[in-house]
Amino acid sequence: MRYAVLGTGTVGETIAGKLVELGNEVMMGSRRAGNEKALAWAEAAGDGASEGSFEDAASFAEALVNATAGVASLDALAAAGAGNLAGKVVIDLANPLQPDSGMPPELAFCNTESLGERIQDAFPDARVVKTLNTINAAVMVDPASVPDSHNVFVSGNDAAAKSQVTELLESFGWPADAVIDLGDISTARGAEMYLALWLRLMLAGGSARFNIRVVRGD
Repeated sequence: MRYAVLGTGTVGETIAGKLVELGNEVMMGSRRAGNEKALAWAEAAGDGASEGSFEDAASFAEALVNATAGVASLDALAAAGAGNLAGKVVIDLANPLQPDSGMPPELAFCNTESLGERIQDAFPDARVVKTLNTINAAVMVDPASVPDSHNVFVSGNDAAAKSQVTELLESFGWPADAVIDLGDISTARGAEMYLALWLRLMLAGGSARFNIRVVRGD
């Protein structure tokens, strides 16, 4: 399958590398073709890896991964082109962290809206699925690196898109029963607001390699 991974940071590189490893064709997108980090990633990742502008990547892809900084995601997706997103699954991994808000950083917006919703509203023909934003990049693609069972979440309006994303998560190593469907895209609010707790757990434990498990009583 052909994927666009928008964003050249740690999350983008990790996801893009895993997708190539699994046999997919991946174009890493950035503001302009020839980005130094994207070129270095494509060279290191080998066959199946390429780079280009946001628009190049979105046009190339059958599905997209948004791994840009959350407060810049709408601009990045606009640069990718609404027509290039139409009908495609857009997997949103980003959190809307406010730059220069200290440590731990604050969310730029929450409670009554989420980044996932903003993306879906801005690009109504895209099939947006929020997932993987509640864990760090290494755990996203290697859930077995955290002992025992733990959970990942999906939110989105399109059931078929969520099913497609769940299959992708399974290819990353997530058991099907570890994936919790929270509901429509408005439920991304909860997944994004969890970041406030995640950051404090990271600081308290001194490591980002952890996750949570939902344990239900009878």
